[in-house]
Amino acid sequence: MNFVKFAPIFVILGASLWGIDGILLRPSLYSLPVLLVVFIESALVTIILTPFFVGKFKDLKSLKTKDWIAFGGVALFGGAIGTMAITKALFYVNFVNLSIVILIQKLQPVFAILLAAIFLRERPPRQFFGWAALAIVGAYFMTFGFNMPNFDTGDKTMFAALFALLAAFSFGYSTVLSKRALRNIGSELGTYIRFTITAIFMFLIVLSFGDFGSINAVNENQAGIFLLIALITGGPAIFLYYYGLKHISASVSTICELAFPLTAVLLEYILRGIILGGVQWIGVLILMFSIIRVSMLKTSIK
Repeated sequence: MNFVKFAPIFVILGASLWGIDGILLRPSLYSLPVLLVVFIESALVTIILTPFFVGKFKDLKSLKTKDWIAFGGVALFGGAIGTMAITKALFYVNFVNLSIVILIQKLQPVFAILLAAIFLRERPPRQFFGWAALAIVGAYFMTFGFNMPNFDTGDKTMFAALFALLAAFSFGYSTVLSKRALRNIGSELGTYIRFTITAIFMFLIVLSFGDFGSINAVNENQAGIFLLIALITGGPAIFLYYYGLKHISASVSTICELAFPLTAVLLEYILRGIILGGVQWIGVLILMFSIIRVSMLKTSIK
């Protein structure tokens, strides 16, 4: 069966798994250093996948220098810098006042669309920009309703804003680089390469900051969480995302990725009883409708 026509759905599924990760799994790891968390999850996925890809190492010969550079960029911006930056931004507001961080994170599609136009020469049809703008508006109302974001976080507001902006840029750039990286290789091996290079980067970073000693603080529950991330919301999510991304434009993909905050909001309501207001539910519907409409568009590449 040809699943290519369902490519946007695969991106949406991958992004939805990230939402599950953020609500159900990752909060249990907040007592550990951020650098160590990113390293362990990347290294664990690499270890699990290695036996399945040893026989495919010969396929790496098909990769050119520009492909390796693209994968290195994905690991650096998406796997390392983006993750560390958004977590640092959340630390600055103590995981309580998240408004400014979430608001600026919504700029990720803007960065991805602009960078895709610059580096991939993607030229979305005119309708794309209307639906993309509507998706971002829906994401805003879903998060804040008719209220303005609360910027009252003290002197740390500017630092949180800068780190959130860096995260939005990094994740947007990672989407564009991922599209380029997958040009000459399958999504399965691409997933393995992405985690392997990220693990190497994070090993060097953790080694530099001396956080390896904290690995002794990982308890049994957290070890189980790491395993769940590797088997469900880590490797499988990236594979689904890469499979979809390989067959659609980076511009369309970045809008489909808004399924991430949508999933997070719905899980907060279902599991923790955090009830959204009427305007926020309208935002949810706008976001869902926009994602579906964007996924139906075809992007030309010049």
